[in-house]
Amino acid sequence: MPRVSTQQFLAIEQIREGIIVLKNKGLRGILMVSSQNFALKSEEEQTATIYQFQNFLNSLDFSCQILIHSRRLNITGYLEKIKELEKEQKNELLKVQTAEYYNFIKSLVETGSIMSKSFFVVIPFSIFEASGEKESLFPFLKVARMSTMTEDEFQRCKSQIWQRMEFVSLGLRRCGLKAVPLTTEELIELLWGTHHPKEAEFGYYPEIPPELSV
Repeated sequence: MPRVSTQQFLAIEQIREGIIVLKNKGLRGILMVSSQNFALKSEEEQTATIYQFQNFLNSLDFSCQILIHSRRLNITGYLEKIKELEKEQKNELLKVQTAEYYNFIKSLVETGSIMSKSFFVVIPFSIFEASGEKESLFPFLKVARMSTMTEDEFQRCKSQIWQRMEFVSLGLRRCGLKAVPLTTEELIELLWGTHHPKEAEFGYYPEIPPELSV
């Protein structure tokens, strides 16, 4: 029985130049977005933020996806420093207190009560949009006719999707948020971490070849 690679079941064909290329010739760019403590704002500030975000949504003429990525906070390095500090303590009382603090933080993290959240906006684009073709009722027939995407087609689509990302970044900036596009390496780490949450939680990521880190 022939081996089946997991990649055969993924919708992603390749990741290059900060762009995800799907097997159906669709493209995706991802912006990492900052957050703000909405609850601490005054009522006037909250109303202004909601109004700006409403205007931003109404200004979009393309779809986008908001992704919230939750993961248990990785404080392995912090725990290691506490352990080293415990060994260096000469005062017995401080040594015991440091050990208790270490156990408290470790147990607190293991309960999953400390989470880190990252926010992303996924921007789509299709090669068929770049060519000006109308949406087909049977898009899989188009994909079947198009086995590969040429370099010129990719660069044209890349230019269009970057324009969309800049437009979204500007709209979010008016809402008081900062948006930064992910690089190829960051995209690979995000997708790998999504499928390997346990390893990513402890800061382990696969080695990425230099030619892919652009």
